[in-house]
Amino acid sequence: MVNKLWCETAIPILWRNPWNYDINYHKKSSLYDIIVSYLPDDFTKYLEKSQEIKISHQQLSFDYLSYCNSVSSNAIYKILSAGTSLGYNKFILQEEFYNILIGKCLKFKYLDMETIKHQIFYFSLARSRLESLCELRCDSSIESSYFYGLARISSNIQRLIVINKDMDVNHGIVKLIDYQNNLRYFEWKDNSNDVYIAEDPYEELLHTLERKVNTLSHLIMSIRFDDDYQHLYLQEVLPKFTKLKTLVINNILGYNDVNSELVYGDLEVFKTNYISLQKASSIIKNSGGHLKDILLKYDYYDYYYENYFDDSLIFIKKVYENCPLVERLSILVSYSDQHLLELENLLKSSKNLKSLLVILGVERTSYEQMLEKGDALLKILLKYAPTNLREIRFFDSYKFSLENLEKFFGGWKRRPALTIITSDPIYRMEGYSRLVSKYKNLGVIKEFRCDSDNAIYF
Repeated sequence: MVNKLWCETAIPILWRNPWNYDINYHKKSSLYDIIVSYLPDDFTKYLEKSQEIKISHQQLSFDYLSYCNSVSSNAIYKILSAGTSLGYNKFILQEEFYNILIGKCLKFKYLDMETIKHQIFYFSLARSRLESLCELRCDSSIESSYFYGLARISSNIQRLIVINKDMDVNHGIVKLIDYQNNLRYFEWKDNSNDVYIAEDPYEELLHTLERKVNTLSHLIMSIRFDDDYQHLYLQEVLPKFTKLKTLVINNILGYNDVNSELVYGDLEVFKTNYISLQKASSIIKNSGGHLKDILLKYDYYDYYYENYFDDSLIFIKKVYENCPLVERLSILVSYSDQHLLELENLLKSSKNLKSLLVILGVERTSYEQMLEKGDALLKILLKYAPTNLREIRFFDSYKFSLENLEKFFGGWKRRPALTIITSDPIYRMEGYSRLVSKYKNLGVIKEFRCDSDNAIYF
């Protein structure tokens, strides 16, 4: 639509991974028409005998599939479903297309096999095409035999994402992991409603991952919360992943029971919940000064344990002493003068800070005192916030009067526009809404919204 040169340059780029765009593939008839144009004549004639399938014939301007280096079974299923609703027709149409795709694409870099129904690993040319595979997305409900077939071919997968839809151990996934020579990124997401668990779904997996400690740089595990499950094996293996750059572990209670010190000298991203401030401070102290994201989710029980006040002060101090590169941070504070002073020190030291989540510990205090301390907090933010700060999140009942909030907005005028997110619905009231609209129009506020408690967290 621009010119020939633009078209010839853009098409190969767009078709490297045409299955990964934010579009409704069910309604992309143009993609369906391109795909079925590759079908051989004898297969097309066979399909046309069925009155329930739509086949188009067109001359293609490009050999589109030759540019592909990726496969997404989910997107391909949606596209080809536009031509038929019969299960058998869908199956043979997909099978023939996979065969053509493997013939056309010289090397595959990315494979999403979440909804795959075909053993493409045994197709002709599959070995030469899939041995270069770098990234795989799959789910645990797929039969183990699929993973055995892939493990036979692909041993250099660097990025593996598993959606766990079945709490039974998938030995095929474990075998596939074991065969990898350079696994750098592993992500596991529990998405199962199984109530009964016959065997530990994580131990064999973690045991295999343990053998990848020399290559694994990114470990992300979102585990289904179960307060009866102790994650004992995780406690055992966590200290061994010393080369991690990313450590994201959610819904696991096992952190605080790890006896040895957790030392991650290259760590850049640290995100978790259900961790004590003491253990978090220890990780930060041993992080090597590379941390950019420190995102801890605190639960109400954290506010009530005996030493939270002192431990939160130590945590903030460890951050500004050991993390000069921090960009996103969540901290637990109180209204005390000591916390406000440490917050001041943190802001002075964190020149790269872009987003700050301030979580208020539960304290018994009057509404007037809350307004007074809220005013003090705004003054510190206005005076010491680094120029890179673009977003502030307030969790729990921070109280800012209209007058003090307007002073804060007025003082922020010469800075980049600020996003403020709060969990307190009081800021939806008319007076606050008018004030926010005023400073949005002036370009001071980019966004101001009240979110649910869970949405406040990163």
